[in-house]
Amino acid sequence: MRPDNQVTRREFIASTSMLLAASQLGMAQTTNREPDALALEGGVKAVPRALPRPKRWGEPELQQLSAAVKQDSLYYWRNQQTQLFTERFQAIYGHKYVQPCSSGSAALHIAVAAAGIAPGDEVITSGITDIGTVIGVLFQQAVPVFADLEPQTGCLDPADVARKITPRTKAIITVHLAGNPSRLAELKEIADQHKLILIEDCAQAWGARYRGQPISRVGQISCFSLQDSKHIGCGDGGVVTTSHEQFGPLLIKFGDKGTNRLNPKDSSTALGANYRITELQMAFAAAQITRLENIAAQRAKLGNLLTAELAGVPGILTHKVHPEDRCVYWFYLARLVPEKLRCDRATFVKALAAEGAPFSAGYISVPLYGLPMFQNHSFFAGRWPARECGLTQMDYTRVRCPETEAILKTCVRFGVNEAMTEDDIRAVAKAVRKVAKHYAA
Repeated sequence: MRPDNQVTRREFIASTSMLLAASQLGMAQTTNREPDALALEGGVKAVPRALPRPKRWGEPELQQLSAAVKQDSLYYWRNQQTQLFTERFQAIYGHKYVQPCSSGSAALHIAVAAAGIAPGDEVITSGITDIGTVIGVLFQQAVPVFADLEPQTGCLDPADVARKITPRTKAIITVHLAGNPSRLAELKEIADQHKLILIEDCAQAWGARYRGQPISRVGQISCFSLQDSKHIGCGDGGVVTTSHEQFGPLLIKFGDKGTNRLNPKDSSTALGANYRITELQMAFAAAQITRLENIAAQRAKLGNLLTAELAGVPGILTHKVHPEDRCVYWFYLARLVPEKLRCDRATFVKALAAEGAPFSAGYISVPLYGLPMFQNHSFFAGRWPARECGLTQMDYTRVRCPETEAILKTCVRFGVNEAMTEDDIRAVAKAVRKVAKHYAA
């Protein structure tokens, strides 16, 4: 009789063979399900590593700040750091007049003031943008008029801009949303036909190119932001620029308390805000702008690669860019097609996050005209003097821009950055394809 705990050679071989077969079967089953199983449901993530973030500043900025600290004055006008930034900006954009200022919103207010926008005048613009695009319009007691947008760019639809023109229209502010150039030639043709000023809001579009040329060269006045989240920045700041002799001195005047430093006799003839910047900000920005081309080129390459990788994916509309333009992807804007998916946007984005691809659902919560201050016409202490005085009959509760509203309901955003690699983008695209396939209707 053998001991109870003794196993024969035959029994050992039989039991281990069964275990080996069972493990191989399990591995085969796991291997078979991994490619299609969502990470949200226990599958393997499509993006194998955390996406990198760029180092945005360092020794060049420190050196430039050190130079500024050694100066006798940190006042901006014709001082060393402001002059250096201006020269570097002009080398890229080519404009004669460059007025640095305290923010991109300030730049836009300076622009509409220089354009002669008066109480009751109408300015056509986009409903998907930062409120800074229209703050200056409202402070001039003028009237923002919202035109609809193109479905895959989020930029102004020239046809709807033309439809919104009235005898009170004085300007168009086109927003290069997410760094994607607007249809500038068509907008300029419309503006010229109706004797309007075209202002380019380039806040999200540092380094973007329209038909091979830097943006800002088609509109009469262009505005940039140096806010912390932009391609280059100095915490906060802005630039308003032009090559037009009519507007150049006015940019200085309306950014510096009504003082025309190029022609002192033309000072204090109109109200201007104090939108001056400092030498410390300009020192930082002067160093930052030397990084711009590398940042812009890398983001353009990566964003375009993501579009190519997502071509033809059911349920996804990719970010559309004209082949002769350079979009610099402040973010990548895609749209879901709800009727082609078996899930809502929140679920889709949650599944992408689980895969290691952090997309955001939506952009701003509502179009600008849907904000409480517009719906209540309560811009100034609960009132809107321009409307109360009969300068406009605008009623924002009745404004509807169907494509604008559809974009905000269906869009998803991905934060492209210059530290990412092509392999990162391919992995992100793999995650989108995987989630889209899983939820395909």
